[in-house]
Amino acid sequence: MDLRIQCLCVDARDPESVASFWEAALGWRRTREDPDEVVLEPPAGSAEEGVVPDLLFLRVPEVKTLKNRLHLDLRPVDQQKEVERLESLGAVRVFVGQTAEATWVVLADPEGNEFCVLSAL
Repeated sequence: MDLRIQCLCVDARDPESVASFWEAALGWRRTREDPDEVVLEPPAGSAEEGVVPDLLFLRVPEVKTLKNRLHLDLRPVDQQKEVERLESLGAVRVFVGQTAEATWVVLADPEGNEFCVLSAL
């Protein structure tokens, strides 16, 4: 099949702010930016470039009110250290129904978009 995912779109009241968080969190680069949208792509020359979908942050007027229907799962080398780093960038811990036995940590970016930090392999 000649079809691939180009980007994952994230609605945001302030695309610049949310993109800044994810740019720092992932170490990705901005390849497009205007007041209504910001595109992040993996680092040039990395194994992910051209393979991993871009992140496209799009301006919307409404605030996020419900749990995301789609979210990112991140696989770190050191879960605790990565959670602490992401919290220092502005992420906050959130409860979405995970149990105490969960091996992942649920965080939200500055606009409340949930994502998971999985345990290391």
